[in-house]
Amino acid sequence: MRHRLVATVASLLLVCGAAGSAVADTPSARPAAAAAASVQVPPGVTAGVAVFDRQAGAFTEELNTSTKFRSASIVKLLMALDYLWNRGPDYVVPPGDRAWLEPMLRSSKDGPANTYWSDNGGPAIVTRMARADRLNLQDTTPPPAGYEGFWGYSAISARDTVKIYRYLLDTAPAPVRDFIMGNLRQSTRCASDSFDQHFGIAGAFQKPWAVKQGWSGGTAFEAGTCTPAGGTPTATASATSRTAAPAALPAAAADVNLSLPALHSTGTVGAGDRNIVAVYTLHQPGTSYGKAYTDIGRLTRSLNVPGAARPAGWWYGTWSEKVNVRRNPNTEGDPMTKLPAGVEVLVGCQKRGQQVSVPPYTNDWWAYLPQYGGWITNIYISSPDNKMPDVKDC
Repeated sequence: MRHRLVATVASLLLVCGAAGSAVADTPSARPAAAAAASVQVPPGVTAGVAVFDRQAGAFTEELNTSTKFRSASIVKLLMALDYLWNRGPDYVVPPGDRAWLEPMLRSSKDGPANTYWSDNGGPAIVTRMARADRLNLQDTTPPPAGYEGFWGYSAISARDTVKIYRYLLDTAPAPVRDFIMGNLRQSTRCASDSFDQHFGIAGAFQKPWAVKQGWSGGTAFEAGTCTPAGGTPTATASATSRTAAPAALPAAAADVNLSLPALHSTGTVGAGDRNIVAVYTLHQPGTSYGKAYTDIGRLTRSLNVPGAARPAGWWYGTWSEKVNVRRNPNTEGDPMTKLPAGVEVLVGCQKRGQQVSVPPYTNDWWAYLPQYGGWITNIYISSPDNKMPDVKDC
């Protein structure tokens, strides 16, 4: 039977599209390997993008590279560098400091950032890291006056982000480079606040990649539902990049939007960290996390990133909230994690499994999601038929 009412299908097709497309022409997506030649920004999204090919020594993509965005958790890179600055080429991070630096970099944990910010001068961290004798950042500034405690309100741009990674890769002492980049290569799918953080770079390209992500949406983003390995979802919030902007913002913040939902993906892609990629996005008021996740994914997949390996499969939209990802094509056992509501996912193949009923729908086909290593029932795939027409059988 068709597991989607016609009217429902029509609306859901708006979130089911080909790589780099804003709206699909058909219910299914073209193969994920297809990539466009230049930046494709989905409707309603404001973006700043830079892709720097270190092998060629040139940018392959540039869009609003000097536009300032609130950094959200990207500023944690500056905190880590500030901690490591002038430590000496033989410095080894002691276990006690690794205990807070590693989760801050890998799973974007806010608690350590809050502590480091308050104990080391807050806005002064950003000011000193941006100085000409350090990173020489042009657009990076501390939070506006009156909001000094909100580290996520620091401003940053795509071109400054490229500078940060170029310093890490080409200039920083080897222990600094290896420590920070090594942690970014171990980015966890589930962030410490239970948001799925493998959007953008992490979803658009196969490894090797290293990423530092950022998100800030206040009440616009629903509570995180991602399940850390061996744990359970625990949505948390801090007084920094996870809260909504104050109702009244100072004039000093006029050039940086502090209210629209933000989702950012930065890092390196390819063997030898060939490409530095910085993608900053703002979304319309009320945009769900899943929709923002989908839009930054489509934008990132459209980029010209030389030598990057792209995952095989088909991109499909999903519907409903907190869709369970299962270890096998059945409902036995606890779910591996839950999808952000309405997110687009990469489907590697499909097969028949346990019949599932979600009235008025019934379906025994399951989709394998290689980026999660698990399965979801096809009931929640935005396709009009029980079996997706273009996806291979497992």
